[in-house]
Amino acid sequence: MLMLVNCSKCHAPLQLPPAANSIRCVLCQAITFVADPRYLPLAPSSSTHPLPPPSPYNHAPTGPPPQVHGRKRAVICGVSYKNTRYELNGCINDANCMKFLLVHRFNFPESSIITLTEEETDPYKRPTKRNIRMAMRWLVQGCQPGDSLVFHYSGHGSQQKDDNGDEVDGYDETLCPSDFESQGMIVDDEINATIVRPLPHGVKLHAIVDACHSGTVLDLPFLCKMNRKGRYAWEDHRPRTGMWKGTNGGEVISFSGCADDQTSADTSALSKITSTGAMTYSFIEAIERGHATTYGNMLNAMRSNIRNADEGGFVTSLITMLLTGGSLGGGLRQEPQLTANEAFDVYRKPFSI
Repeated sequence: MLMLVNCSKCHAPLQLPPAANSIRCVLCQAITFVADPRYLPLAPSSSTHPLPPPSPYNHAPTGPPPQVHGRKRAVICGVSYKNTRYELNGCINDANCMKFLLVHRFNFPESSIITLTEEETDPYKRPTKRNIRMAMRWLVQGCQPGDSLVFHYSGHGSQQKDDNGDEVDGYDETLCPSDFESQGMIVDDEINATIVRPLPHGVKLHAIVDACHSGTVLDLPFLCKMNRKGRYAWEDHRPRTGMWKGTNGGEVISFSGCADDQTSADTSALSKITSTGAMTYSFIEAIERGHATTYGNMLNAMRSNIRNADEGGFVTSLITMLLTGGSLGGGLRQEPQLTANEAFDVYRKPFSI
């Protein structure tokens, strides 16, 4: 039986493995001690209150020792908000396409990928706030030098007023789990504390976030922007408060669907079968077309794909205008963003997962 306890320091929910009497928090590294597990209360009778199966998120994936390129582990979230007024068409397609890419292009073992979608029958594999939080903790738990980690999210993103002074624009970016209306959103401060700050030296994490207002959703210190000379340059987004938003020596690079003040789109407003997130589509398309050489080339290709993905975007915008009485914009008004925990030469650094 698994027992849910709160961290003694930061109060984050932790799941105690069987027979253990202590657990280290992946957020603040504090050790929480509990009573002798032999005297923990017994599980209620399954005949009256059946329990869900044990969570798979308590331990790193099983398998042989790390290979030359290290272990590969991924969390993929596709949130469709089915049967609600927030329903999205392409997010589950995004999750399936991203998993296929990681398995067949980058040799991620399927056993080392956790996919959260509303199509899953396992209650622990649905993209609720609690499950996404647990999956993020699983992603970084026990990581070692040489490991390659991926976090992919496709769903709604939003903003809320910053309450601790660490945002340049005064707003925190958020992810919206399937139960966000009742349980709340996942704020960028928590995402940073969970999957960025704990990363030790030698571990690399790539985040691919296909959501509105997602430019700095990992709260990384550096944002890549095009300068007046048409060259990419890094903006320093370290908080003036001095709060540390980097890693514990590891490397984090994030591709996101749009700037913090922009919204993201599906590639098709006309077909629920072929619809995918425009950003996820552009990311995969850039790799499949051989543009994933350097991070600069990758970003250029993604932005080009976004601009060209909707040559039918004029038609989509025209239909929208006719239905809503709005103005004709044309094209997809979003620009993929690149952020990182450390600035680097995007024109020279090879892209690798």
